[in-house]
Amino acid sequence: MGIDSQSDLAADIQIGPTDQGMVRIYVVAEGGIELPLDFDPDEADEIAEELRAAAQVARDMGSRPAPKRGR
Repeated sequence: MGIDSQSDLAADIQIGPTDQGMVRIYVVAEGGIELPLDFDPDEADEIAEELRAAAQVARDMGSRPAPKRGR
């Protein structure tokens, strides 16, 4: 599976500050997998920018007309 492939996996995500001044992205996936990811605030800002950029690309893809299929 690549970054641009859809998946049937489900997970919950929580985002918040830690008591150590980091930003935690906490992912809980099916099967009991727990993944705490800590980032310094500058890294968290970069991740937020990447999320916004990806969201815009996804919006743009959704607004394009579907390609015509030939026989």
